[in-house]
Amino acid sequence: MRSNDIERYKLSLRLTAGQHEVLVGILLGDATLETQNRGMTYRLKVEHGVSQKAYTEHLYDIFKDWVLTQPKIRQVTLSNGKTYEKMAFSTLSHGAFRFYAHQFYPCGKKAAPKLIERWLTPKAVAYWFMDDGSVKSKESKGVIFNTQGYRKEDVARLASVLKKKFNLEAKPRKQKEGYQIYISGKSYEIFKSLVSSYVLPEMKYKIPEARRTYLPKM
Repeated sequence: MRSNDIERYKLSLRLTAGQHEVLVGILLGDATLETQNRGMTYRLKVEHGVSQKAYTEHLYDIFKDWVLTQPKIRQVTLSNGKTYEKMAFSTLSHGAFRFYAHQFYPCGKKAAPKLIERWLTPKAVAYWFMDDGSVKSKESKGVIFNTQGYRKEDVARLASVLKKKFNLEAKPRKQKEGYQIYISGKSYEIFKSLVSSYVLPEMKYKIPEARRTYLPKM
C-alpha cells in the first residue's frame, strides 16, 4: 500500500468500544505505545513469547484493521547468551492512540491512568490478566498481577480499584523487583466469574483450579 493510500486509509479508522476495553487491559500489562514523531501519533506494539502464539494471534485479530503486516517471530538473545523466540506485531501510527499515551505515559514512564476506575471493566481485567497475570502457586487459589514495573503508588491505585469496583481482596505485595498485586484465594469465585468468559482456552492455565473440599467423616 502506497503512503498516500495509507494516509487515506487511516482516516477511516476508529477504535471500537471492544477494542478500547482490550487496549486498556493490555496496556496495563505488557503492550506498549511508541511514537516516531515526537508524540503526534503513536503505534501499539504487542509482543509475547511464542508459547503464547494463540494469544498474540488473537490480539492481532482484534486489531487487524490497524495492522498492515501479520505477527512475526523473531529471536531474542539474553545477556547470558541464551536465546528464545518472541512473536510480535505493531499497528499503524495513529492519532487515536495519542490520548492513551498521555494517560498511560504522562511522564514518559508507564503509569496507572487517573481514569482507570472508569475504564476498568471485567473484559479489561481479563485481558490484563492474560497479559500479565499468573497463579500464586499450585497450592493456592490466589492470583498475581505482575505490576513490578509500576511505581508503588500506581500499584496501590490499581489494587484499590480492583477492591472497590469488583469486591476483590486485592493488595500490593512487595517483591525484590517492585510491587505486584495479590488477589486472595478468598476472592476466587468472584475473580473466576469476572474473567473466565473472556479468557482464551489456551490461557485458562492461569486461572487456579477449584479446590475440592472434604466434609468431616461422621
